[in-house]
Amino acid sequence: MELTAFSLPPVRFSARPLALAALLALAGCTSKPKTETPALRPADVRAEVVSLMPPSAADRQGWATDITAAFAAQQLTPSRSNLCAVLAVTEQESNFKADAPVPGLGKIAWKEIERRAGEKHIPAFVVRTALLIPSSNGKSYSARLDKVRNEKELSDIFDDFIGMVPMGQRLFGNLNPVHTGGPMQVSIAFAEAHAKGYPYPVSGTIRQEVFSRRGGIYFGTLHLLGYPTDYPQPLYRFADFNAGWYASRNAAFQQAVSQVSGIPLALDGDLIRYDSDTPGTTELAVRTLGKTLDLSEREIRRALEQGEEQGFADTALYRKVYARADKLAGKRVPRAVLPGITLESPKITRKLTTAWFANRVNDRYQRCMTKATSS
Repeated sequence: MELTAFSLPPVRFSARPLALAALLALAGCTSKPKTETPALRPADVRAEVVSLMPPSAADRQGWATDITAAFAAQQLTPSRSNLCAVLAVTEQESNFKADAPVPGLGKIAWKEIERRAGEKHIPAFVVRTALLIPSSNGKSYSARLDKVRNEKELSDIFDDFIGMVPMGQRLFGNLNPVHTGGPMQVSIAFAEAHAKGYPYPVSGTIRQEVFSRRGGIYFGTLHLLGYPTDYPQPLYRFADFNAGWYASRNAAFQQAVSQVSGIPLALDGDLIRYDSDTPGTTELAVRTLGKTLDLSEREIRRALEQGEEQGFADTALYRKVYARADKLAGKRVPRAVLPGITLESPKITRKLTTAWFANRVNDRYQRCMTKATSS
């Protein structure tokens, strides 16, 4: 597992169970990932998944069932390419362990708590004392933190701590600091925002479902494949999985704006400031081109606000910026580039980037596709 329990990937509902056979029959109707094969029976999809999984994966039939169900519920085509994409991300993030242990997670959690206490000027001994009281299972929060093994356990501890202890509210408000989880390390905020249509009964919360194998696979598959793109290769989807939908397209747009305006921009895929109405660096750079592009500041803003949608590529701003960039370069400039984002996390001890993540997943994807075509 490479990403952190405390990471915050950019993020710019339960439903009745669905019959796999009926849903798979509709798979060819999706406008998301391209159809490569006709609709298959669930048993055929499961068999294909089992054949493509790494030999080291345990409970292969269980994983295959959950992956098949995710594709059926979302009406995604279970092509080899799409299946390999999901398998590659899952292998990268958890090595097919739904509750993968995280070495030193207890120390990481304590460090995060102490960091937040420091920000709020709460003495460390006060926090430590508060954590000595019994939690809902009778054990102290301190003892549970010392022995925590995986992100699900840590999330449960924080939920308990926030809900029962005033100190928890003071440190974390109502926000559990575990932001990603499950076998595909999907954003919990993303899952909560896209829970409509979730095909399993939810006895607890969507957060808890993310940490299950079935829920983690469902929401991870949705985050990876549940939006239409025209990327030239899956590499950019893998980058988007880490950085947010359309981040690779938006980073390429930022690059084109920089080339046309002469203003250096960070290629992070964020076209506007989502936490403020104040214009960000990309918006300000585009504004310098307003007269040249014959677009008002309001028109520019309205276009950039579509940065998390497919429709941004249909705006006049997008077309005009690329027309000028292509003319200046004397050729068609890229419409997708890997975002230049450095991954930050208490668990990361070396410099890692979104590009590193995308390439690691792409290597696994290519091995899977090689296996698929040779079988």
